Amino acid sequence: RVLFFDFLQQSLSSVKIKPGTNKVAPDLQLTKRRNNFGVPLETLVPDLPRCQIPFVVTQMVEYLDMFGLYHVGLFRIGGSVKKIKALKQKYDQGEKVELIKDGDIDSVASLLKLFLKELPVAVFPDNLLVNLLKTFEDNENHVAERTQCLKGLLISLPNVHYSLFKFLSTFLLKVASHSEMNHMTLENLAIVFGPTLFR
Repeated sequence: RVLFFDFLQQSLSSVKIKPGTNKVAPDLQLTKRRNNFGVPLETLVPDLPRCQIPFVVTQMVEYLDMFGLYHVGLFRIGGSVKKIKALKQKYDQGEKVELIKDGDIDSVASLLKLFLKELPVAVFPDNLLVNLLKTFEDNENHVAERTQCLKGLLISLPNVHYSLFKFLSTFLLKVASHSEMNHMTLENLAIVFGPTLFR
């Protein structure tokens, strides 16, 4: 996992995360939508070519980007079970969610991990995970070949999985860049997110 996150740090082009405004057009909000947790990613993405990230993820990442980068132990400290349950219920019922008002850093971070954990198909599906592990084993001493193989595997992800992975990776690399304050190095993030991105 750590090697994979190291690869990400070296290979992904930097993508800026837009600061959140909490102002989303009503038609893009979660109105009239069924569950947002525990459902396939494809059902959460609007039919727009540029909008490949579920709104629920975008809102949580924007909140954490704004308030959580300097928070010690971000993603390692569990949030309030009561708040997590209430926020999840609001998302699943299509209600307007105001994270600034209804959440806190640890609860929103825990909710993001819960969202990933409850996906019916992990961000990295099982069949791809086997190939990822094989790539690391077969190219242990050949960094260039390993990087090339990994890039090929990433491109083979379904579009919505690839978009979500790239979006999350960009944010997690940003979190790691503030590790002197939040104590979340790439290694710590790999330990936390490995089980949710790879089952």
